[in-house]
Parts: sequence; structure tokens; C-alpha cells
Amino acid sequence: MPAISPNKPYRVGRSRTGLGLFATKPIKKGAKIVRYFGPLLDCRKKKHDAIENKYLFELNNRWTIDGSVRKNIARYINHACKPNAESDVSARKRKVVIRAIKNIEPGEEINYDYGTDYFKAYLKPIGCKCAACEKKRKKKRAEARAEKLRLKAKAEKKALKKAEKLAAKAREELAQKQKQKLKQAAKQRLNGARSNGKLLNGHGGKAAAGQLTAAKSGIFAESASTQGGEASASA
Repeated sequence: MPAISPNKPYRVGRSRTGLGLFATKPIKKGAKIVRYFGPLLDCRKKKHDAIENKYLFELNNRWTIDGSVRKNIARYINHACKPNAESDVSARKRKVVIRAIKNIEPGEEINYDYGTDYFKAYLKPIGCKCAACEKKRKKKRAEARAEKLRLKAKAEKKALKKAEKLAAKAREELAQKQKQKLKQAAKQRLNGARSNGKLLNGHGGKAAAGQLTAAKSGIFAESASTQGGEASASA
């Protein structure tokens, strides 16, 4: 890491994206923090126009600062979609200064917005890792989990409702079957009672009548025999 004077209000340290620049002293809003510097590249020169790295800071259509030199402390400042600093560009002077746009407390990481072109070329393909984007992704993940749980609860509720409906239908079918069985049993008992009554009024009745006739014949025969005996005795 490059040597930094203790009088400077910042230090290079580890951040979520690698190395970053952190405040070591309170930095007031509007205060100059550090200058972004390096060799000036003229895009009209093929040799300069062929240089490509992620530390190029474009001043205008012609001039670009190559900030890849290690002495350029500002190169360690990371991008943020909601930054606490900004780049103050003076194309005429070919100079860039990073200034605070908020009060920055010791320990806070210093960051600024790299701009749309840089974001699309370098950050969007891999996903921005600034605090604001991480917070947004965390919120989306929480919403996705909540939606997943909601859908799961909805599916469970639907399945429970379906199970209750099937159980009610099964109970109804069982009740119908039991009702049919009771009806059949009652019908069988009724048919049995009718059959017994028919037997008594039919064949059983005739047999009883025959026995009664025979009994009556026997009585009459006995009576006639008795009368005949009495007549003989009188003669």
C-alpha cells in the first residue's frame, strides 16, 4: 500500500470490494479530500488511445487522466450509487479533485459515483457491491423469501382445504352407505315378518282347520255310539 502522511484525513483499508479509502478524521461537507491524478493521455495519439485500464478518468473528448499510478491515492476510492463524495472536474485545468458532499465521520468509507458509462462497462456485468445496492439486493432477497413463504402457506392452505373437502365427502359417502345398510336391514326384517304371517294364514291355517274338523268328527261319532247303547238297554 502507498505511504500516506498521518496529517491526511484518510487511510487505505479493506472494504467489501477489495481495497478502499476510509476517513481517519471528520471530513466536513464541501471539503477537498484528495486529488485524482496521473499522466494525461491525448486520444488523438494512437499510442495513448490504445491504453486501456479501469483507472482512466475522462476529462473531455480529448484528454483523459491515467490514474493507474500507485501514487494516485484517489484510485482506491470505490464507487457508490449513494456516495458521500463527488468528483470535481476542471477540464480546462485538466484537474480532478474529490470533495465531500456530506459530513464524513472517522471509519466511514469514502466513495463517489463513477458515472453511467463506467457503471455499464465495469460494474453492471459483475453487480455493483456498494452499500446501497447491497441493501437493495438484501431487500429483494427478503421480499423473495417472504413471497416464497406466502406461496407455500397458500399452497398448504389450499391442500388443507382440499383434504377437508375430501374428508367431508368420504364421511358423507360413509353415512350414505350406513343409511343404505340400515334400509336394507329394515326391509329384510319387514320381509321376514310378512313371510311368517303368510305361513300362519296359509298352510299352517289349513292344517289347524283339518285338525279341528277331525276332532269334531270324533266327538260326533262318540256321541252317536253312546246314544245307540242307551236305546238297546231300554229294549
